[in-house]
Amino acid sequence: MAKVIDGKAISQMIKDEVKQKTEALKQEGIEICLAVIQVGNDPASTVYVGNKKKACAYTGIHSKSYELPEETTEEELLHLINMLNQDASVNGILVQLPLPAHINEDTVIQNISPDKDVDGFHPQSVGRLSIGQRGFLSCTPAGIIQLLKRSNIEIEGKECVVIGRSNIVGKPMAMLLLRENGTVTVCHSRTKNLKEICRRADILVAAVGKPKMIDSSYVKQDAVVIDVGVHRNENNKLCGDVDYDSVFPIAGYITPVPGGVGPMTIAMLMNNCLEAALMQNGK
Repeated sequence: MAKVIDGKAISQMIKDEVKQKTEALKQEGIEICLAVIQVGNDPASTVYVGNKKKACAYTGIHSKSYELPEETTEEELLHLINMLNQDASVNGILVQLPLPAHINEDTVIQNISPDKDVDGFHPQSVGRLSIGQRGFLSCTPAGIIQLLKRSNIEIEGKECVVIGRSNIVGKPMAMLLLRENGTVTVCHSRTKNLKEICRRADILVAAVGKPKMIDSSYVKQDAVVIDVGVHRNENNKLCGDVDYDSVFPIAGYITPVPGGVGPMTIAMLMNNCLEAALMQNGK
């Protein structure tokens, strides 16, 4: 029977740490500020942006909100980003994805200053991660590393399998596990013998984007199973990429959906805002 990794409790711990450090910086006259830009009114994006603002309020980080209409041009968005890049009072810039179809996401990400890229998506942030330099880590993979470490799960020397190779989760996840001295295999839609490879994993990270795809036949006895997926099932209930009921009796540790990886993403965003303020103030 698996131990459930409580993402809500661990994310709360991280937010409390950020809050404490933010208050200490305020004593030195340093205010942390995050600018959040949303284009259009995609309902899921609105919920995420609301959660980010709540986390900012809790941790003492000032949030500036820019809610732009759907028809905002790429040029207008880039102009706003450029203004925020040059505004010394703004430590972090976050553009909520996805963007409307007429705006190129890559162009937008590349125009955010790497020193304010608190999402960790800029090519320079990704490059820093890959060669082990200090920089912003993609929030979801960084959150997963914290879930493992704070649950006293050893990564060093372990066989780690990541299912999914997206730029936001799969690839940075693999690099972070490697940084922690895990032995890492990345699987994807073209991988042959997927089940066989997954069954070797001491730590299995499912970021595949298919509801309940990973059942007990993919999981080794006592493996750590991290579920990154978020979907709605036929009863409109939240579920993940892992078939929780099937895997729970076999796994050693498992993250639930909701309440596992999800809360960690926003906690690590707050941590990145703190990191941005420290770096920009030479700390």
